[in-house]
Amino acid sequence: MMKLLAMYRRPDDVDAFMSYYTSTHMPLVEKTPGLQATVVNRVKGSATGGEPPYSLVAEMHFVDAESFDAAMRSPENRATGKDLANFAEGLVDVLICES
Repeated sequence: MMKLLAMYRRPDDVDAFMSYYTSTHMPLVEKTPGLQATVVNRVKGSATGGEPPYSLVAEMHFVDAESFDAAMRSPENRATGKDLANFAEGLVDVLICES
C-alpha cells in the first residue's frame, strides 16, 4: 500500500482552517482517482510532552505504487495540490510512504 501523508502545523485560526479543510479541500481530495481511503487524524498531544509539531495528519491510501503514481499525475490531484496554497501555505509537510 502507498500513502500520501499531509502533516499540518497549527494554524493561527484553527476554526477557519478546519472549516476550509472539511468543506473545500477534502471534497477535492476525494476526487483523486484510485484513492482507496482517507484518514484524518487530529493531533491531541505529544508522547514526549510539550506542544506537538503538528495539529492534523491526513492520510491518502492507494492500493499500490502504480495507482499512486497515476493518481499523483492526475488533474484532480494537481487541483488538490494547488488548493493547499489557499489555506495551508507554509503549514504543511507532505510525505510519500509505503506500508
